[in-house]
Amino acid sequence: MKYFLDTSVLVASVLVQHIHHEPSLAVYRNAKKNRAYCAAHSLAEVYATLTRLPGAQRMGCEQVLLLLDDVRERFTTIALDEKDYCTVISSAAAQGVLGGTVYDALLAHCALKAEAVIIYTWNLTHFQRLGLEVAQRVRTP
Repeated sequence: MKYFLDTSVLVASVLVQHIHHEPSLAVYRNAKKNRAYCAAHSLAEVYATLTRLPGAQRMGCEQVLLLLDDVRERFTTIALDEKDYCTVISSAAAQGVLGGTVYDALLAHCALKAEAVIIYTWNLTHFQRLGLEVAQRVRTP
């Protein structure tokens, strides 16, 4: 069964002190490239998040790059083209999606493009408001 991890799950899988670490890590470790997907954009989001955490939680650039290499080995990354971006943004606007939730809409579109049956996220409400096709696939790890 194909599944997709959003950035919130990828980040939680790395941070031992994260409240959702254990279930996120279990899904991450189970990933096989032929059935596990993430968005190419999530690589940048993971990098940005892990290199800006406060204090001792902050990871160095080289450490995060090693993690991203592992993500790329375990997951098939899905990228969007210009047409995809325009389609998603237009659809989000028509649904009344505001602010940063448009980024979740882009990730959801990547999941649909990958034909993922399950979309794992810790941001359930963000994804559930993106329409029935997405809402039916959303789960926490």
